[in-house]
Amino acid sequence: MTIFTIFKRTALALSIAATPALAELPVLTIASQAGGTVAWELDTIRHHGFDEAHGFRLEIQEVAGKAAGQIAFQGGEVDVIVDDWIWVARQRAAGQDIAFIPYSRAVGGVMVPEGSTAQSLQDLAGQKVGIAGGPNDKSWIILRAYAAQQGFDLVAQTEQVYGAPPLIFRTALGGELGGAINFWHFMAKQEAGGMRHLISVADAAQALGMDPAMPLLGYVVQSALVAAQPDLVDAFASASRAAKTHLAAEAADWSRLRPLMNATDDAEFDMLVAGWRAGIPASGPVDEDSARAMFRLMVELGGEDLVGDATDLPEGVFVPLGS
Repeated sequence: MTIFTIFKRTALALSIAATPALAELPVLTIASQAGGTVAWELDTIRHHGFDEAHGFRLEIQEVAGKAAGQIAFQGGEVDVIVDDWIWVARQRAAGQDIAFIPYSRAVGGVMVPEGSTAQSLQDLAGQKVGIAGGPNDKSWIILRAYAAQQGFDLVAQTEQVYGAPPLIFRTALGGELGGAINFWHFMAKQEAGGMRHLISVADAAQALGMDPAMPLLGYVVQSALVAAQPDLVDAFASASRAAKTHLAAEAADWSRLRPLMNATDDAEFDMLVAGWRAGIPASGPVDEDSARAMFRLMVELGGEDLVGDATDLPEGVFVPLGS
């Protein structure tokens, strides 16, 4: 028997021995929007085996958009989706028992053209302001409240232009807007294109007495899963944290992820990396007092269209990890 034959048989035996163990790992299926920034973290978890290292296997089901993910989640086709905790609170108030695991604190803000003389929101009076989403966009609501604190009515004293993030991005870079409110990754591209920050949502939230580091976006799971398999939910959160720690320090992995990032040049790529890293939330529990204050603001300014029947932050929105 040759050494090569012995090697092949040994490798086969090891493969067969490992297969049952791998098959026994519990599986978590997550709906991930094609082209979304969450895919960068999920790819890192899978590529480096952070899921299996924590005792489970992550499966990714691509969906066309946010609504498709919500439908798949509510229909039991996937275990995890990505959404904000405001939506989780609304669903809990309506009787759906779901909970939130923090993913990112990256938020938007207002950007203005490179040649703009604006130094504050008040300087946008009489100008067009592009808003990614609609009138109940959470960033817009926080900025409205901040402006009101400064004695300025953003709604009455500016002209709002609502649109999808890519449209606001293109319109802003084309110089057709006095200011633009967009999602963080489009803001990174706008900055690479020469626009500058006027104010961030985090700064506005802090001025309103809220925690500027509060994660708004996260992974959403059924509370029944948390109750039945708390170790699995903790393992998923730990794998997510491991991926964040890795991406915060490793430049090589970002080069590997670059094809997923839709960066048109090095400047955009660098801004996207910096923006993603800046959005990594601190470990530990969410500041629920700050979350409650933010939710009351959403109730006041967003109303039923945004929060449904909820009048205050329901109990159980945030998963008590490690408990």
